Amino acid sequence: MDFRFSPEDNSFRAEVRHFFQTEIPLAIRRKVIEGRELTKADIVTSHKAMHKRGWAVAGWPKEWGGTGWTPVQFYMFGEEMQLNGVPPPVGFNVNMHGPVLIQFGTEKQKKQFLSRIAACDDWWCQGFSEPGAGSDLASLKTSAVREGDHYIVNGQKTWTTLAQYADWMFLLVRTDPAAKKQLGISYLMLDMKTPGITVRPIITIDGGREVNEVFFDNVKIPVANLVGEENRGWDCAKYLLGNERTGIARVGTSKMRVARIKQLARQVQSGNGSLMDDERFAEKVAAVEVELKALEITQLRVVSEDAKAGRGGKPNPASSILKIKGSELQQATTELLMEVAGPLALPFVGEDEASGHNEAPGGADWAGPMAPVYFNNRKVSIYGGTNEIQHNIIAKAVLGF
Repeated sequence: MDFRFSPEDNSFRAEVRHFFQTEIPLAIRRKVIEGRELTKADIVTSHKAMHKRGWAVAGWPKEWGGTGWTPVQFYMFGEEMQLNGVPPPVGFNVNMHGPVLIQFGTEKQKKQFLSRIAACDDWWCQGFSEPGAGSDLASLKTSAVREGDHYIVNGQKTWTTLAQYADWMFLLVRTDPAAKKQLGISYLMLDMKTPGITVRPIITIDGGREVNEVFFDNVKIPVANLVGEENRGWDCAKYLLGNERTGIARVGTSKMRVARIKQLARQVQSGNGSLMDDERFAEKVAAVEVELKALEITQLRVVSEDAKAGRGGKPNPASSILKIKGSELQQATTELLMEVAGPLALPFVGEDEASGHNEAPGGADWAGPMAPVYFNNRKVSIYGGTNEIQHNIIAKAVLGF
């Protein structure tokens, strides 16, 4: 199979790279490359720069601001974004709620929300998981009882990513408690300033506040904020999760980390030379590079097949392979970064709020973020469909089990 790119595609890649390197502030890109925490302002700045260029919602229909790029161009755009340490557009807006509104929303809802979603004038969060309803999402219990032209919502969501930043939430609620599992669930939009909402942080093992608990106490949501049909919200959820799982291999991110591993390993002394001169460590890096090249080729094969549009809109089973191996390599690269940092990564003793830098002894400032990044990446084999589930998808699609 021929994976050579056309001159036009290579020119497109160069244009994208130049934009990222000149229009996204270096200070923001450096934070991503070094594994430091981004502020809300960092993410919004990056998003709005891409929106100004017309690229923030590249995958949407042209009618709503999309670009009409080919699958190859989308691949190049994503890879250059990751290679250059650019924060992607807010995923809750662009990859999740926006596409659901385009598919299921009313014309009034589209006109009211889509332009603000695309511009990141509103930040959205996702109210899906609950205590006891994570992987088995259809077991959710948060209730919505209709009273006149409002729903009254009571219950709890958990693991709500960056809810502390959110202006709006899209959430699943149970509107028919007598229905079975996926039936009786509805998809609503909620203004986070509505009375009765409590957002409580969950401090993770890396010391960060990325996720939250959200409680609803008689929260009133207008019936006009129902997306799709009442009791058919599971259709919206399935559509959204399909969009969430795209691009999850993050080959560009792993490539960027491998380059950083080599750079830092050359600065760390080991024996009479650097850590990169250590044969055993160099062998580990080479093994990751070989697997990363195989993953890249698999991704390009998927891109090539998508470009031929021969699957009739059905998901490519190879996408599950990308998810499995991509998440494994993301974790492997963070493990190697931890090995480079060694004991310097141990005492990440908190962040200097002014600099955003984790402290580390001996002047090795670069080592501070290694442990938080390592711990945070334990999740990548779980979200977007656990790797165990992806194995089942492959078995069913390829082997017919």
